[in-house]
Amino acid sequence: MYTLESLKHGLDEPHKIFQEVNRLYYRRLRTWPYNRDGVDIFARDWDHLLILDACRYDMFKEQSSLPGTLESVESRASATEEFLEANFHGREFLDTVYVTGSPMLHRHRNKIETQFHDIVNVWKEDGWNEEYRTVLPETMTEAAIQARDRYPNKRLLVHYLQPHYPFLGPTGQEHFDLDRLDFEWYKLLSGELEVSDAVVERAFKENLDVVLPEVERLFGEFSGKTVVTADHGQVIGERGFPVPIREYGHPRGVYSEGLVTVPWLTYENGDRPEIIAENPDHSDSIDRDEETARERLEHLGYVD
Repeated sequence: MYTLESLKHGLDEPHKIFQEVNRLYYRRLRTWPYNRDGVDIFARDWDHLLILDACRYDMFKEQSSLPGTLESVESRASATEEFLEANFHGREFLDTVYVTGSPMLHRHRNKIETQFHDIVNVWKEDGWNEEYRTVLPETMTEAAIQARDRYPNKRLLVHYLQPHYPFLGPTGQEHFDLDRLDFEWYKLLSGELEVSDAVVERAFKENLDVVLPEVERLFGEFSGKTVVTADHGQVIGERGFPVPIREYGHPRGVYSEGLVTVPWLTYENGDRPEIIAENPDHSDSIDRDEETARERLEHLGYVD
């Protein structure tokens, strides 16, 4: 359903009209709530699932030297909120603890109805780095280890924020202003951000280089079957379909290869834990901190 306001916004920014046409194509005129060809992450076998936010398969394959067996799979989504809806909504995971650097589930908790044994919101308070305006990979690793120690008989779903913006490496620090809270990918098209595709790609690769050692650290800490994947990919100037507009970021509902083809790396180490489903642990309620969640998402480049 399109409002007059949304139509006016589209006339002011024609690129978004063409993007909506492409979205309708992939969603078959909105009859698909998500990418039905994508993998159900909870239907697969794992003890620990490590999610890298906005990580393309081809980039991961090129840069990763992690041990294990790598394959490509399709994600159910091209954006984090959509990924959470497609995999979490209407389901109960009492054998799983969700350790997350992303405020996205908290922000949309009234729309995404789900229940885990516990949710560890690392983005709250001390977990958030004010200088870089994100949760650093090493912070997520420490939180994951603590969750493993606290819940030895639960599956762990660990959601890192990298390689998603903000950029932590030297290229990103040089070319992107962390103080800009109006960051949106389409501004690369408008010329408001004068940054080449090569620079954006290099910044993303540096963010992936930062998080991969922390993933490898968990490989050494965890016993059992650990899988590394992504919630969605990222496009950097590729042409869309069927309207061949250039795209940046990860627009929701657009299921092109760069946006939904993600890694699925499986690594096994030692004995697998005995997984038990139990009633929720309410040690970290998601019923608080609405304003904090909104601010954190702005810092990550999400502008309502």
